[in-house]
Amino acid sequence: MSEAITIEELIDNFELFDDWDDRFSYIIDLGKKMAPMPEEEMIEQNKVRGCMSQVWVTSRLEENNTIMRFNADSDAFIVKGLIAVLMAIYDGKSPSYIADTDAIAVLAQVGLDQHLSPNRRNGLVSMVERIRRDASEALN
Repeated sequence: MSEAITIEELIDNFELFDDWDDRFSYIIDLGKKMAPMPEEEMIEQNKVRGCMSQVWVTSRLEENNTIMRFNADSDAFIVKGLIAVLMAIYDGKSPSYIADTDAIAVLAQVGLDQHLSPNRRNGLVSMVERIRRDASEALN
């Protein structure tokens, strides 16, 4: 991910905005700053099930299998922004950290879970489950 942001920076930045329109604009901007996923990775096996938009996620172990790197993309701007938020939580972390960290609970700290439509929330949960499953598989 280009222009990576930490979850701490994300939470701090969210607190700068007074309303959710501004926060969603910020999320969309985060998504626009992400490097696009190579087209050859946008294949059926990398699709995340349960998302209304098309979402693709790939993962790989790096640094002697101690950290995971993710590549993800979507055809919807807001979803790509949510992916950027998830990357702030998970990308570059150990498989055990990822498997043990529930991003939905983290995002509840800033109230994001309450401001998503049910369909977007279901898609976010599906993305988190996919990322955590990849981490669990990397542990085995």
